[in-house]
Amino acid sequence: AGIGKCVAMDLARRNARTILACRSRERGQAAVEEIRAATGNPAVVLRLLDTGSLASVRAFAHAVLQEEPRLDVLINNAGVTGLPFTITSERLEQTFTTNYLGPFLLTNLLLG
Repeated sequence: AGIGKCVAMDLARRNARTILACRSRERGQAAVEEIRAATGNPAVVLRLLDTGSLASVRAFAHAVLQEEPRLDVLINNAGVTGLPFTITSERLEQTFTTNYLGPFLLTNLLLG
């Protein structure tokens, strides 16, 4: 939704292979179908990613590096605010992990 969906729509209109990295399979798949229908670009795909989980970030990066021949652009757009103080299973604060640590780790893993 929001800025991320608008950016994905624009990339798909430019005929780019576009990977939507989403926490929710249902919402992500709905966005993929909407973008494909609006742009006529069948190369819009969904991959699950929760930047609040470093294990999820590592799995996503591994899959992208294994399955994609190249990655030209990475747009880190995940973010949360106003959550109650929560510690993740990795013993990190949830908001900080989702907004900063996860995207930082993802970027560095994808740099190779």
